[in-house]
Amino acid sequence: MIERYLVRYFIAVVDQGSFSRAATTMHVSQPTLSAGIAKLERLMGTPLFNRDNRRVELTGAGAHLVEHARAIERAFAEAERVGSGDVAAQLLRIGIASTLPSAMVGAGIAAARQADPDARIEVLDGRMRDLLQRLDRGRLDAVIGPVPPSREMEREIGHEDYAMALPATHHLAGRSSVAPAELSGETMLVRRQCEVLAETSRFFTGHGVRPFMASRTDDEERALQLVAAGLAITLVPRCYAREGIALARLEAFEAERTIGLISDAEAMARIGRSPALTALCDRLREVLSG
Repeated sequence: MIERYLVRYFIAVVDQGSFSRAATTMHVSQPTLSAGIAKLERLMGTPLFNRDNRRVELTGAGAHLVEHARAIERAFAEAERVGSGDVAAQLLRIGIASTLPSAMVGAGIAAARQADPDARIEVLDGRMRDLLQRLDRGRLDAVIGPVPPSREMEREIGHEDYAMALPATHHLAGRSSVAPAELSGETMLVRRQCEVLAETSRFFTGHGVRPFMASRTDDEERALQLVAAGLAITLVPRCYAREGIALARLEAFEAERTIGLISDAEAMARIGRSPALTALCDRLREVLSG
């Protein structure tokens, strides 16, 4: 008989990518976890992982077992919830791209909480590529953010273009649009999480604009504060509009982004009718549409 702890050890190694990190996650020693995986492999009659000094990879049998193992663990967790009487509250594990403004996310979560106060909502902030990897591993139910061309979305939330963010006191702040040549000599900052960072760099280089970069940051709120303080200007999605910052369309820059909900059929079967999820998406759509 395959015991639950063996299933959990297996899932932990798959999710963490190493035996040492999996052992830390499971709060056991690495030898204990390794012994558990060896026992599971004996019970299955086949190796589940290819091991070398640098990485751990699933064998064909291991890859076949992954979804079955996750289904078993979900069944155990559901049985525990039923046993404890906690069956009313639905768990929503939502990844939200860090390039969506905090105020916008806060408004969406507030709407979700109002729509279903009993829903348990877990929100993970991060880069889209990291969030999508967690989704693919079954560690998130859905991801909300800019949809990559390679992914299909379950729900479209909205479209937006990009604009130059200028301090409100900037001499170009009253303009609805600016030409690239007008930005020659301006000081700029780099939003390192920007989805169109490489495209932006090529655009400015192609137009002969090579600015001094006053800052490079992963913190979107920090970037906006530095712009508002007058340190530099930068390219941002249109939803970054806020007091103290003027937005002007960058002429000839055609990039746009589509914000959507990305999930899979299994997860949507559980959460697709959730009032909290619907309210979250609806509120984000309202913010994007202005």
